[in-house]
Amino acid sequence: MELQQIRSFLAVANELHFGRAAERLHIAQPPLSRTIKNLERELGALLFERSTRNVKLTTAGQALMQPAEEIMAACRRAKAAVESAGKGESGRVRFAFAGVSSHVMVGKLAKLVRQTHPGIDMELYSSYYAVPALNEVIAGTMDIGLGRWNFLPAGIESRTVARESLVIAVPANHRLVGRPSVSMADLSRESMVALPPDPGAVLRDHLDRLSHKAGFVPSIVQVAPDTSTLLSLVAAEIGCALTVSSVPANVSYPDVVFLDLSDPVEPIELQLIWRDDDSSPALREVLRLSDAVFPSPAADPEAVAPGSV
Repeated sequence: MELQQIRSFLAVANELHFGRAAERLHIAQPPLSRTIKNLERELGALLFERSTRNVKLTTAGQALMQPAEEIMAACRRAKAAVESAGKGESGRVRFAFAGVSSHVMVGKLAKLVRQTHPGIDMELYSSYYAVPALNEVIAGTMDIGLGRWNFLPAGIESRTVARESLVIAVPANHRLVGRPSVSMADLSRESMVALPPDPGAVLRDHLDRLSHKAGFVPSIVQVAPDTSTLLSLVAAEIGCALTVSSVPANVSYPDVVFLDLSDPVEPIELQLIWRDDDSSPALREVLRLSDAVFPSPAADPEAVAPGSV
């Protein structure tokens, strides 16, 4: 069966008059009659009882009504889905992000996408570190990444969504609690907990460089697999930790106090990344919506978005 045959059948079935059905379809009556006869021949059954005065559906015709309407409805849905996808109103966008400090931002974007574009399926994937997220975007298994990177390769577009400062996490009963800020030199004799020294690990790189600049090698007594574990170790008084200002804005640890770091450090950029050759309309729409959720911070390199939220 062809769609034109189904369309013609429904027109005659609804009008029960070949002339009116032909007018409805904007065709002449003889081609319509031939179409119906061809359909009946293909199905091996009469669909209409014809007389000089009226047209009625046969039992076979009545049985065909619902399947025919379902076929046409499916065609309309298919057409609408294609049009919607072309406008970026539907589709799939896979989003990889790293760290607990990004959860609030990702949640706000997911909410806006669902409210304004319910046809877009936004798949969220959390990674402990930014480098795996970058690799997934490069490989094409992810469409968007959110994280902190010292270097981005060719073929990757990016937008800075926040500039963060560094803070020191210390146990609530630590001797430094109460100070407005601390320096790396104040931590020279402290036990430290840190994230793994993986290639491209921004925080671990800053810890090593700032400690070296302050004249000491950090005493790392425990390596944590992720930020949540890192803060749990601090709360357990195993050591102090270096982290970013968005962490205290997004998580709560009653036994941990966050102190500003007084050492001069350029703000750490939290970036949204995607492949520059990705032409997905749904991706472009999510990127457009991201401007409303987390617009790029001021161009001033000293500006730091409080809590990066």
